[in-house]
Amino acid sequence: MIFDDELSPAQQRNLEKIFEVDVVDRVALILDIFAQHAASQEGMLQVELAQLRYQMPRLRGRGGVLSQQGGGIGTRGPGETQLEVDRRRIQRRVARLERDLSELVRKRGTQRKARMKIPMPNVALVGYTNAGKSTVLNRITEADVLVENRLFSTLDPTTRRLRLSGGEIVLVSDTVGFVRRLPHQLVEAFRSTLEEVADADLLLHIVDAGAADIIGQVAAVRAVLTAVGASDLPEFMVINKTDTVDDATIAEVRRMLPDAITVSALTGEGIPDLLELIATQLRSVSNVVVLGVPYARGDVLASLHREGEVLVEVHEAEQVRVQVRISEAAAGRFAEFRIP
Repeated sequence: MIFDDELSPAQQRNLEKIFEVDVVDRVALILDIFAQHAASQEGMLQVELAQLRYQMPRLRGRGGVLSQQGGGIGTRGPGETQLEVDRRRIQRRVARLERDLSELVRKRGTQRKARMKIPMPNVALVGYTNAGKSTVLNRITEADVLVENRLFSTLDPTTRRLRLSGGEIVLVSDTVGFVRRLPHQLVEAFRSTLEEVADADLLLHIVDAGAADIIGQVAAVRAVLTAVGASDLPEFMVINKTDTVDDATIAEVRRMLPDAITVSALTGEGIPDLLELIATQLRSVSNVVVLGVPYARGDVLASLHREGEVLVEVHEAEQVRVQVRISEAAAGRFAEFRIP
């Protein structure tokens, strides 16, 4: 029996006694779906940690009979219950998982610092589960991320490069799908992953045009964004899957989300407009600077073309004068070449 709500341990035990069947609540069901889809080491550790935290208060009443065996190394002591043994075992495993995840978070932090040395704008795809975020990522970056028509098919963040029309490179990240009343165990376990969204320069909030409760799903996503400190980031609403609904439905969705852009990641309809919108937003937060680069510093010119958008390039007697749109962080690295 499945309940679409979170049950307390006592409620779950009482219901199982009344109905004489196993009772699964909303949290357990979502945790099980996550467990089936976790593929990376970090994803599997995060899901296992969430499951153990969920199981801990539910041990009572499940086989807690006093042990009759004597004490000894590695065995239960006199009078120690199976409940106590299980609880101690889970506590040890939780501590181990927390250590392992802390090490993975540390490594990811090191990788993030390395990326920041060559700063690129970061766009994060967020949205309710099964809204089509991975399909959008594949369409705009020509990536090959797994796409499945089922809940939580993406658990591990995926980042791809996108070259915009002006030549500048941005990073686009796919993220785990959100859901109403996301279990707090999962929010805590996946916090380090979700918090990477807060580092983005722009959020693309993907919405399924055919969803039954669009406003409710948008609210659920924004609640999670608030929880991880990403609620104040620039956000574009993107209504996806327009190929699956009729014109009347699209008009109704537009009425509910008047500032949104409509696309079909499957057919490509609306994608050019979306890319132009991304470019315009990111350019608005970038600096335009003028640099004088000596001919001997071809490496600097290459970096400017790679990290920014070169607007004007003039070859003078002793240097190349370059007008380039580039992030403030990146501009600081080329300060010695700046022309007032």
